[in-house]
Amino acid sequence: MLNTLKNIKTSKIAAGIGLAAAATMAAAPAMAADLAPSTADYTFSVDNKYNGTGTRTLTKSGNTWNYKVNARVSGVATANQNSTFTLSGNTVIPVKASTSYRLFGIGRTHNMSFSNSGKKVTSTYRGKTHNLSSSSTALDDLSLEAQIRQDLLNGKFTGNYYMVKKDKIERTPFKKVGNTKVTVPAGTYNTVRVDRVHDDKDRTTSFWLAPSLNYLPVKVVQNDDGKKIEMELTKVR
Repeated sequence: MLNTLKNIKTSKIAAGIGLAAAATMAAAPAMAADLAPSTADYTFSVDNKYNGTGTRTLTKSGNTWNYKVNARVSGVATANQNSTFTLSGNTVIPVKASTSYRLFGIGRTHNMSFSNSGKKVTSTYRGKTHNLSSSSTALDDLSLEAQIRQDLLNGKFTGNYYMVKKDKIERTPFKKVGNTKVTVPAGTYNTVRVDRVHDDKDRTTSFWLAPSLNYLPVKVVQNDDGKKIEMELTKVR
């Protein structure tokens, strides 16, 4: 098992069990809407061999939002993500974020702090710090998801977003594929499928989001060089 799992990049496992960001498009509602606090549980698998569970929790205190993801494959790997942001109108303004994961006892942490409405970022990974800047607001994984969902709620999804990597800020595009009904352990939902647009033809990432759940992702499937990560919603609390 160890040799097989080593063939899967640790960052990809972390992304999978961290429940990567989701995106889609909706008709504009009659009135402006905001995200709503929630807690959701998921199951996920890596190559249909390694199974795990995860929980994502979105809370609010005043105009400060905190988004947490905790996930684990028992005895193999854990991942924890945390993002703090505020809302200015429809715009998510990131404040700080971190991603930590451990694989067979070996861990990595990526810390980010934001200023100037997210256009300046201090990114620290493996002891190296990079001071990054962007003409547009840069987002971590979870604040990116929050921005996309906020845009969907208000009919402002464009598909063009910018995400902080370890040593750079990268344009991260998405596209709407279509509407479909999806059955997962939590139930059957009408969803919109959205794909992340990758430059690498051997990578695909698809998301199914339910408008009835505030555009919470109910299913995510990622293929990366033949490795498959799949996530499904089990419960909304």
